[in-house]
Amino acid sequence: MANSEAAGGALEQLPAALLATIMTKLDVSSIRSLASTCTTIRSCASQIFHFLPNFHLLDVALSINLLRPLLPPNPYLRSLKVDCSKLDDSSIEHLVRPSLHEISLLNCADFSGRLLSLIGGQCKDLRSLYLGCVAEKRGRAVHISNLEELLCGCTELKTLSLMFDISLFPRYNFARAWSLASENLTSLEIGYVSSVMVTELLSPNVGPHQPPNHLQPSILPSLQRLCLSVDYITDTMVETVSKCLINLTHLDLRDAPIIEPRVTFDLTNSGFQQINQRGKLKHLSLVRSQEFLITYFKRVNDLGILLMADRCSSMESICLGGFCRVTDSGFKTILHSCSTLYKLRVSHGMLLTNLVFLDISATSLSLTHVSLRWCNLLRNQAVISLASNLDLRVLDLRDCRNLGDEALQAISTLHKLKILLLDGSDITDAGLSYLREGVIGSLVSLSIRGCKRLTDKCISALFDPSSKQELQELDLSNLPNLSDNGIFSLAKSRVPILELRMRQCPLIGDTSIMALASMQVDDHRSHGSSLRVLDLYNCGGITSLSFRWLKNPYFPRLRWLGVTGSVNRDMVDALARSRPFLHVACHGEELGTDHWDGLYMHDNEEMDELEQWLLEGGDESDDEEMEEVENNGEMVE
Repeated sequence: MANSEAAGGALEQLPAALLATIMTKLDVSSIRSLASTCTTIRSCASQIFHFLPNFHLLDVALSINLLRPLLPPNPYLRSLKVDCSKLDDSSIEHLVRPSLHEISLLNCADFSGRLLSLIGGQCKDLRSLYLGCVAEKRGRAVHISNLEELLCGCTELKTLSLMFDISLFPRYNFARAWSLASENLTSLEIGYVSSVMVTELLSPNVGPHQPPNHLQPSILPSLQRLCLSVDYITDTMVETVSKCLINLTHLDLRDAPIIEPRVTFDLTNSGFQQINQRGKLKHLSLVRSQEFLITYFKRVNDLGILLMADRCSSMESICLGGFCRVTDSGFKTILHSCSTLYKLRVSHGMLLTNLVFLDISATSLSLTHVSLRWCNLLRNQAVISLASNLDLRVLDLRDCRNLGDEALQAISTLHKLKILLLDGSDITDAGLSYLREGVIGSLVSLSIRGCKRLTDKCISALFDPSSKQELQELDLSNLPNLSDNGIFSLAKSRVPILELRMRQCPLIGDTSIMALASMQVDDHRSHGSSLRVLDLYNCGGITSLSFRWLKNPYFPRLRWLGVTGSVNRDMVDALARSRPFLHVACHGEELGTDHWDGLYMHDNEEMDELEQWLLEGGDESDDEEMEEVENNGEMVE
């Protein structure tokens, strides 16, 4: 207390303008953390939101009552990023402001198309817009007129991401709406649209009422980046995109057919060779998802790759998913034609073998990202060859089931490796010890999900308590031989993990939760303070005892929790109410968020300062309710 008062006295001597300038460089959570240190900073923090240039709060979904004090009138606000899970149309006036240059609104399911209209009407200087899941709740809708008002009003827009289904818009009005888009638009991403609508949008001759010789002006003339999720990737759509978007450098297309595509609604060698006609593409991604149906690009083979290869020399990133007829010859053509390639991703490469990488050391390639998922013909030799790329930072070998300890020995030489994904491989505890000797100190993310031969010894094989660890994400899911003893060893290693997944582990129980809750990463952090994500879904030994350790003050930074709701539904609901900023998932969904701004990473506090401040003055009824549920459960037992 004396130190805090002394610090406050020293800070009172500083000009308020200087303190405010410093605090404008911080994120929202950091400002609230500082506010808890002394009266002077608390007073400054109460005013800082009136002229804060960036408001980014994505890991916590706030109600409008909690969000309103954080978003007072502020003519200096330029960037707004918010999770809107608990907001609706009544919140729009608090979010949409004329001063904004960047807006990112996630999970807008309870908003209607009015959101688009008001953004178009008020944000005339907007440069970047991301809208996720708009109007996905029943009773909400987005109309073509809302899109027109958005595109007509935001004349300075450069980046637009509409991450929701726009395929329901009337086709005859769709192209007309996009003719209103800013000529400055360089990046466009759409959550879902039909391939026919894309073709009609970009085709020079558009509209059923236009004369045959009428040519529309060029649509999206400055577009450089196009990312679309469509029903079918077709020759017609790919050819239209290639011909009409003359400045395109980044093309990302993904489809998820619900029935096997006919030849007129599929990609063939003919369409594949139309890609990159002007030779400007640097990033190409073509992926056939198996979300609804196990299907592949069956009409593209090595010939299609060869016909496109002459125009690939400047490509830096290639992702091909579901090309089941492409053999080693086609993939080798890519490696030898793209001299500047640094990122290679192949999924469901059913004919891809070790031979593709056998002479990779003889090429000029310097790969930094390699993903070879569901390539079941790969053996250890492929990884040994790939390891000649000493600059590799990302290596994704998930579901390559024939990879074993020899591959791990080669990977141990990659000292710059940050992300390593080995799901479903044939590795052992002894093989993982190679990583401890080589790359574990540099790894930020490691996944060994579904590696059935691993036991508790894999933890001690990986982690040395005396060594400095950078690991932040660890996936131990679906390991049938991993028990509480292994998690106890992990807790003792004091690895500063932010995301821990161990779903579908039948031997994991209450002891693991107690060990993690008591885990102290270093001498200055509170117990269990580093974990943001904890996935315990369908762990066999989790009982009501674990829920006592999941309450405050344990796991103060936890934002995502996966449990099996059927174990004790009342207790799950009580936990969710007692920790309103905790996402509790109990239906088996994968956890986490892609939008990590480094929030909730502050040292020395027993409780998240932002959460404490937002709930200031609240009662303890939720905690009492949870205790009552626990007591009732004990009586039943």
